[in-house]
Amino acid sequence: MHQFKQANPGLRTTLVAAGALALTLGLSACNKQDGGQTVGQKLDNAVAKTEQAAGEAKNDAKNAMASAESSMKGSGSEAKADAKEAANAVANTVDDMAITTSVSAALVKDPDLSAIKINVDTKNGAVSLSGPAPSAAAKERATSIAQGVKGVTSVTNNLTAPAG
Repeated sequence: MHQFKQANPGLRTTLVAAGALALTLGLSACNKQDGGQTVGQKLDNAVAKTEQAAGEAKNDAKNAMASAESSMKGSGSEAKADAKEAANAVANTVDDMAITTSVSAALVKDPDLSAIKINVDTKNGAVSLSGPAPSAAAKERATSIAQGVKGVTSVTNNLTAPAG
């Protein structure tokens, strides 16, 4: 009970107020003629009403806490999903950077392609090549080289080769 008081002081205040109200109503009924009840019987009725109000408030508090707990669990699931999504986005970005670096390094190894600047962009494993190519054959080799890199899902070759 001590933890409950600390966890929700507003609820404790509500319970005390409900009890005081029930007691006041019970005691004010003592001044009325109602079937010959004694003061003790009237006080017992007031105490019973206070206990009933306290029980109802306790049940309301339990329901509110259960609802809050359920909401927090749902929020936790959403936070977990958001964290997983963010982790996947970071992993995809890192993978794309690794693919871009690997494709660029592989292109530099080709004697015809190493002398030119080829822009390599990667998004979700899809590689896009742009820039000049010294020949149509070198342009096609660039596509083959990029396709040979681990993690590449597709290659869009936008290299421009001289007409020949």
